[in-house]
Amino acid sequence: MNETNPDELEKIREDIQEKIIILKDNTESDEELEKLGNFESYFSSKIPKKEEKTKNKDLKNNLSFKDALEKDLNIDPSRLVGLTDGIFGMVMTLLVFGIALPELQITDYSTFLSFFTSLAPTIGVTIVSFVLISSFWVYHHEFIKLNKVNFPVLWLNIFYLICISFIPFSTSLIGNYSHFFLSEVIFGINILLTILAFLLLYDYTSKRDFLENHPSKKEKKYVHHTFLIIMGLTVIVNLLDFNISRRFIYLFLLVPIISTLRDIKYKMKS
Repeated sequence: MNETNPDELEKIREDIQEKIIILKDNTESDEELEKLGNFESYFSSKIPKKEEKTKNKDLKNNLSFKDALEKDLNIDPSRLVGLTDGIFGMVMTLLVFGIALPELQITDYSTFLSFFTSLAPTIGVTIVSFVLISSFWVYHHEFIKLNKVNFPVLWLNIFYLICISFIPFSTSLIGNYSHFFLSEVIFGINILLTILAFLLLYDYTSKRDFLENHPSKKEKKYVHHTFLIIMGLTVIVNLLDFNISRRFIYLFLLVPIISTLRDIKYKMKS
């Protein structure tokens, strides 16, 4: 048997619908009106409008795509942790490489002392960045303990690692060109994006129940507040560091102290 053309089926549906309306207009009996109403509902459910069928089909396709995208992958979460640890180790090493030695040979003590003194700001910023990266590593290992992964988790974690990988570059900028406000802005944006990437990863994995510890609402609130404090500190430090004194960059050394104190306070309350 040949299938009915969708356009012909739509025309038949419209004709029947029109006749039902005419019958309802010419019927005075409540019982007949009820029967016609029931038939109309049954008919509409069996032969929906063409637009509705298309909409339902699109919705089904969208759901199928979303389900396929968020399907659990047969990947050991420890491999993702291993990649993360490796990237953090490389980034921490690259920070030290940003401290450049002089191209010319230094032969006397006074010149060496002068050179070493000129390196002091760069060394200071490198220490600050090292502490920040170490803090981000601690946050990842403390809060992102995965029991399974999917494609969004993989790419959110990679986005987090991309932000981490740019810290040596932004550190070099602020170490060598701190007198330009743009270098401060780039460093600040780098830290803010790293925080944002972590929160996106944390929120998604907790929502999908991919975390081993199954965090409570109270713990999620604690994590968000901690990172909001760090974000506020980043903005304040950048403004003070450029407008008042370059030494305000060392306020970032408060990050592990703030995190540790908040962690102790949270565990005592829990």
